[in-house]
Amino acid sequence: MTVLEAPLRRSMLASFLRSRREKITPQDVGLPPGTRRRTPGLRREEVALLAGVGVTWYTWLEQGRPINASVQVLDAIARTLRLDPAERAHLYRLADVPGMPEPDGVDVLAPEVRTILDSLDPLPAAVYNARYDLLAWNETYAALFSALVRQPPASRNALYQLFTAPDCCTAVYNMDEELPHMVAGLRASSAGHLNEPAWTDFIGRLSRESAEFARMWATHDVAGPGVRVKLFKHSAAGLIRATSTSLALPSPPETRLVVYTPGDDESRDRIAWLRAHPYEGHVH
Repeated sequence: MTVLEAPLRRSMLASFLRSRREKITPQDVGLPPGTRRRTPGLRREEVALLAGVGVTWYTWLEQGRPINASVQVLDAIARTLRLDPAERAHLYRLADVPGMPEPDGVDVLAPEVRTILDSLDPLPAAVYNARYDLLAWNETYAALFSALVRQPPASRNALYQLFTAPDCCTAVYNMDEELPHMVAGLRASSAGHLNEPAWTDFIGRLSRESAEFARMWATHDVAGPGVRVKLFKHSAAGLIRATSTSLALPSPPETRLVVYTPGDDESRDRIAWLRAHPYEGHVH
């Protein structure tokens, strides 16, 4: 944040907090309505009390003074003001906090996303978050990446499986091209999640379990999502060439729909065969 940006950001934060405070009535949070309220909603001292922070500190924050707010304090304020995920993310950005903790259920997908995934069949398609956690998939994807979808949720991460699975059982055939790009994508996304336990724990765990990942991570290369040509080798269907197209989803934050389009007629036929024989063979 530049010197010129700081006052504007603090002013926007002050206005945002006031606007959210005015939307919450005392009855909403179990307080008596009181009398002679000059403004709608909660008073500043009531927000401070409910959030467990000092009245003076909260007043200064709402006045746009140059004070620092911790993740824990902002989280308490967000809960007190009943902010939804988008409002909560906005609060953290305005407060210039590096990385917003992921609230419970942040990766819950809208029902229409499942409809889109199913309608794309027989094209393999899946939804990932910025950390490469696999959140949802269609049946053709499950047939192609059966080992990944069978993992328990805590280990259902494409990047983790590629780096830790035996060489015989990895899904991507052109690993030398794809793994550095995926790590660079993770590095770029991680800048928005500094000090978040879910991210630091994941990166630390993968660094400990894969020297190759640790080496690539140490290069500090960055990359964004985009169209990629990938090769998959299935023990029964054979070599499949596909173009992966990444499309950002509006919710949850930083999720993307990835669709794999056959790169040639032979690959299209092999995907069709695989869709018709989902339990035969495996990727390697």
